[in-house]
Amino acid sequence: MTRPTAVLAAGALAGALALTGCSGSGSDSGPDRAELSVSSPYMPKPVSADMAAGFLTITNEGGAGDELTSVSSDVAGEVTMHSTQGGAMAEKSSFAVPAHGRLVFESGGNHLMFEKLRRAPKQGQTVTVKLTFARSGHLTVEMPVESATYHPSTGH
Repeated sequence: MTRPTAVLAAGALAGALALTGCSGSGSDSGPDRAELSVSSPYMPKPVSADMAAGFLTITNEGGAGDELTSVSSDVAGEVTMHSTQGGAMAEKSSFAVPAHGRLVFESGGNHLMFEKLRRAPKQGQTVTVKLTFARSGHLTVEMPVESATYHPSTGH
């Protein structure tokens, strides 16, 4: 092969490899995967010695849904997930995280309950929370402890 032909062949090969890398097949992202992130996590300072609530938003930028199947924390003996609809609270074993959507845990709605507290989290501290998903595995979140009357929309 002559030098100009070799350069053209190498360039064509490099271009083909670059296009293959963008195809999404065999990569960690793409239309068939969830791409999860967490925002606005917080725990209001507990008002009881054995129980606390937790709130956060899970965003899925991916093309596939996932499912939050469990939550744990070293601060609590157990963490349960609850939905609230029409004033009625119900414990749930999982929550769907839709593709290109969000799962919101907020005061008055879906929420986390930290039960059998091993220690009382104090305002200004953080609590480590492990979220487990059916397809995406684990995600660890640092949840700040805010005042008992904290409201995320005002930051107070």
